[in-house]
Amino acid sequence: MFNLNSPDDNRSSLQDPVALNVGGEIFTTTLDTLTRCRDSMLGAMFTGQIPVLRDNRGNVFIDRDGKAFRYILNYLRSGFLDLPDGFADLSLLRREADFFQIRPLLEAIHHHEATLPLSVRGGPLAAMLMVNVESKARLLHFNLRHGPENYVLRTCSVQALAAELFCTWKSFLNLLCKHFSYTTSQGLASPHLCNSRQNRLKLEWVPKPEKLPQDQYDKQQYRGLTVPGAESTPSDEVVNNRWSSCEITDRQGFLEELLKVALAEGFKIDLVVPDPAEVLNCTSLRMVKG
Repeated sequence: MFNLNSPDDNRSSLQDPVALNVGGEIFTTTLDTLTRCRDSMLGAMFTGQIPVLRDNRGNVFIDRDGKAFRYILNYLRSGFLDLPDGFADLSLLRREADFFQIRPLLEAIHHHEATLPLSVRGGPLAAMLMVNVESKARLLHFNLRHGPENYVLRTCSVQALAAELFCTWKSFLNLLCKHFSYTTSQGLASPHLCNSRQNRLKLEWVPKPEKLPQDQYDKQQYRGLTVPGAESTPSDEVVNNRWSSCEITDRQGFLEELLKVALAEGFKIDLVVPDPAEVLNCTSLRMVKG
C-alpha cells in the first residue's frame, strides 16, 4: 500500500534522516545529499516541488532499480563515480542517471566509458585479426658535404618495415590508428585505413639509422613509427611540437605493442608463423576474440 504526499505535505514531513525504498532496496541518507543537484528529479522531489510516494512503512518510495541507485547515492555523497572493477551494468546506471536527470553524473559516466577498452564498451562477441609483418634491409647511397665543392659518397643500411593488418572488427583498427603515429618532418601523423569501406590497415616505416643525417632521411621521404610514452598523457608538455613517445625500431617492438593493445581488447593468439614459440619474431600472426 502506498500513500501520495502533495508538495505542501513534503515540506512539513521531510526531515533528516530520510529513508527511501528504491525498487525494494532501503536506503537512509540526508536531505542535503538528495538535493545536491537541485535541478535533478531528486532535487525537485526533496525540495517539495513535486509529490512523493510513500510505502506502508513511511519510506519514500521510488519505482526504479535499487542496485543502480546505490551508485547514484554514493555519487551524490562524494561527487565521485566509484565503480568496482569489471562493473557490468554501466548502461543501466547511465539510464537511471538520465531518469533522475543528474547531469554531472551523466558526464562522469561518459568520461568513465571513454577510458574503458573497446571490448568493455561494447564490441562483437567474436572477431579475427590477421597480421603480416616484413622487414627488408636496403642500402642507401648519399653524398655527404664537407665543403663548398667537397662531397663524399656514403652508404648506409636502412631497415624498411611494413605491417599489413586485417580485422573483422573495424573499430579495433581505428584504435590502432590512434595508438600508432608516424613521425615526419612536419611532426606526428596518424595512419589511416587502406579504404574507408575495408577492414584493412597497412603501416610502412623506416627507423632512422644513427649514421644517416636527418636531411638525407627527410629527402628520402622516410617516416618513423611511434607509440605514446609510458608516462605520456594529454597534459604532458610538448617538446619540439611532439608528445612524449617511444619509437618502434624493429619488428619485435611493433609486435610487442600490437599484442599489448590486442590482448587488452580480449584477443587471444591463435596461430603464429613460422615458430609458435617465437611470437615476437613471427612473420604472420592470427588472433581471435570471443
